[in-house]
Amino acid sequence: MILKPDASRTLRIACLQRLPTARPPSVAPPAPVVFLKRLPLLLSILSCLLLMLAGCGQGGGQGGGQQLLALRGATMGTTYSVQIVKPPAALDRNALAEQIKTALADINGLMSTYQPSSELSRFNASSATDWFLVSPELVAVVKAAQAVSEASAGAFDITVGPLVNLWGFGPTVSADVLPNAGEIQAARARVGWQQLDVQLQPPALRKARPDLYVDLSAIAKGYAVDQLATLVEAFGVDNYLVEIGGELRGRGLNGRGEPWQIAIERPETSKRAMFRVVALHDMGMATSGDYRNFFEIDGEHYSHTIDPATGEPVDHRLASVTVLAAETMQADAWATALLVLGPERGFALAEQLGLAAFFIEHAQDAPDGEPFMTQATAAFHTLSVAALD
Repeated sequence: MILKPDASRTLRIACLQRLPTARPPSVAPPAPVVFLKRLPLLLSILSCLLLMLAGCGQGGGQGGGQQLLALRGATMGTTYSVQIVKPPAALDRNALAEQIKTALADINGLMSTYQPSSELSRFNASSATDWFLVSPELVAVVKAAQAVSEASAGAFDITVGPLVNLWGFGPTVSADVLPNAGEIQAARARVGWQQLDVQLQPPALRKARPDLYVDLSAIAKGYAVDQLATLVEAFGVDNYLVEIGGELRGRGLNGRGEPWQIAIERPETSKRAMFRVVALHDMGMATSGDYRNFFEIDGEHYSHTIDPATGEPVDHRLASVTVLAAETMQADAWATALLVLGPERGFALAEQLGLAAFFIEHAQDAPDGEPFMTQATAAFHTLSVAALD
């Protein structure tokens, strides 16, 4: 789960003043006809390149010599970055760096499905259908996930792991072959968010069937971003950008005294380029897409995003969804839910719930030759404008 990167959510940071071109140089496209097992190294390289192109600089920073403190490292199968503009004079950089590492290790120890000893792995391994005592942190994330599942009519489902594994996108190794109908049906029987119960006091989870499997990969990185943001604020920091594997949360202003400028990536497999820039101010942002983590067999594209209703990868023209929210955890989960729902149902639900969402769709027979078309909810327009004021 957490220790495998969600490569569709690659880092999307760009401060335009420093970018000589929309495409980061020297970045090779991923191989399209494999299960993309080498993505951790690729993501680390891309993260370093894009952060250097972020227009925020190192040490002296950007824009009039504004001071920047940048803390970076590896976590959850990808990378993290904490950028702080004008850090308080009394800030203990080493103490903050160590507490960041500790916080990320603690979250992994609770929510990873790649660590057999993690709290979530132990719950998954248990065949008991009684209440299983867990930490308040794990319960909080599961409860938030269940709320999104209910609101999206099951499009977001943290029990979808058996199907994710079956299609070769989970922690287990899979041959590059398609599952048959019988295998899909058997895995679907183990999936269903309503088969998982959550209890706040004492904090506990309960399975309706012994082989239920929970995977928090579509929400845990967003939760981790929020936790790091809270930690940074506790050190008295007012201007920062936190990022883990492309999920972000920004507060205050960047080194130029502007809201953080975040690029939504153009959803293409053959190159890396910016599609649109969003001003991020006091909010979180997450993107889900079909263009990074996938495989192809006989020319057919199979996305890592699985629709729990069909048991198969999503198959529609929606290429990516970006969501803005007060909490990155919410943005993370809803980006996945809306991508599963597709361009029509997803957009309608986002408007109904007042979600700030930006949809990029594959266009067919566009007269201007542009392969994509977009639509944004009213809340997205409002937040985007407000961030620039």
